[in-house]
Amino acid sequence: MSEAWVLLAGLGVGLVFGAFGAGGSAFATPVLALLGVPPVLAVASPLPAMLPSSIVGVQRNLRAGSLDLRTARLAILGGIPGTILGALVSNAIGGGGLLVLSGVMLLTVGTRVLLPDSAGAADRARARRERTGLIVGAAFVVGLLTGLLANGGGFLLVPMFVLLLGLTTAEAAGTSMLAVGVLTIPTLAMHMALGHIDWAVAIAFSVGMVPGSLAGARLARRLPGATARKAFGVMLVTFAIWFLVRTAVT
Repeated sequence: MSEAWVLLAGLGVGLVFGAFGAGGSAFATPVLALLGVPPVLAVASPLPAMLPSSIVGVQRNLRAGSLDLRTARLAILGGIPGTILGALVSNAIGGGGLLVLSGVMLLTVGTRVLLPDSAGAADRARARRERTGLIVGAAFVVGLLTGLLANGGGFLLVPMFVLLLGLTTAEAAGTSMLAVGVLTIPTLAMHMALGHIDWAVAIAFSVGMVPGSLAGARLARRLPGATARKAFGVMLVTFAIWFLVRTAVT
């Protein structure tokens, strides 16, 4: 495995994360596995790159006003205990199972993002923003999957913010980056303690991901909301199908 390829992978994943506030470590795990990183290390080694990338994204979205601080706080409140529990459970599942689960989750979420919303869905979603318990509970489930799959959780948080709470795509991306940055900390700590991080891979990936996320954030400001949502869904579904097929034949 070449560190140059890992750096390029980080650059590409950073573009996605910066543009959509999601897909950082979720895409990184399959890509690193295909580059030859052992499965359990491919699952957790992208996590260190999420912290600086999230900080960069949050700063840009704060300046742009596309960040819902209340929703982010509630998502963090529910997500932290979920990430800790999920990380503990991940040790019992094993790297191969986690890779397949990552692909299935990408396919499921992408399909839902592409489906049209029902009549009145936007009004119902906006009303849910006042239901503190609902947001905290949903974030706990996201946190559980985040810890289990050792990713930042953005590929689940963005659809949750858009579909469940009615945030715009830009607001969902900015809010997700803040929540992802905080949720990554306990997830990273747990997987470090479990010995799941290859630091050579993590550093090379970070060197590519940080500038990639900067470029992606600039791109995001030029994408209309409906276009960004469709692009995000298509990207998730296409990548998930390719990865699952590739995994099945190797």
